[in-house]
Amino acid sequence: MQANTNNSGGIHIEGLRKVYGKGDSAVEALKNVSMSVAPGEVVGLVGPSGSGKSTLLKCLGAIIEPTAGRMTLGNEVIYDNGWKVDDLRALRRDRIGFIFQAPYLIPFLDVTDNVALLPMLAGQPNAQARARAIELLTALDVQHRAKAEPSQLSGGEQQRVSIARALANRPPVILADEPTAPLDSERALGVMRILNQMAEKFQAAIIVVTHDEKIIPTFKRIYHIRDGQTVEEVGEGRAI
Repeated sequence: MQANTNNSGGIHIEGLRKVYGKGDSAVEALKNVSMSVAPGEVVGLVGPSGSGKSTLLKCLGAIIEPTAGRMTLGNEVIYDNGWKVDDLRALRRDRIGFIFQAPYLIPFLDVTDNVALLPMLAGQPNAQARARAIELLTALDVQHRAKAEPSQLSGGEQQRVSIARALANRPPVILADEPTAPLDSERALGVMRILNQMAEKFQAAIIVVTHDEKIIPTFKRIYHIRDGQTVEEVGEGRAI
């Protein structure tokens, strides 16, 4: 069961709440969170430990169920005081891209198959999925490593392959969890440059959860989360 909306894409959440436990032991991790990220936009999500970032990311990624509120992904309402899709696993596979602090590439698959795997699992013919993988690897300037195994790649190359994998199923939303944490300033800014280019090229809405002070000035918009609530701030949007 799915419901359409008039939104033009990206991700929109309104009045999102998440309560863990019941009665006297209940903890309200998210109180009344609203945010919106448009196609082609990269937005930062920052906040101290325990502020609700991880809970919000898990709700946005359909990993845990919110307690109340509304979420629209692309042009579909996926949650409105209850899930509005039947298959959350397929939702995560086909509609949401994930980028992690570590690349988590499959060591026994070459670069092309690491990127092509999700489209294949979604039912695309192998040749079509691999063609999509090569398109993305070319956009990220790592097509020359298409037949290499992950162990043969540099750290920067592995991160680019993980970004290609996140884009493989053309998801309207990509959630990046601390993607620059282990990187020095030059490489961190390089990742942010790539994310901005990919957001514009493929019209994905990208949310970057970060503690990394090096990349904060690159965001045009930032959501600060404190005590389970978000506050929007206009960022510097410094050229990178």
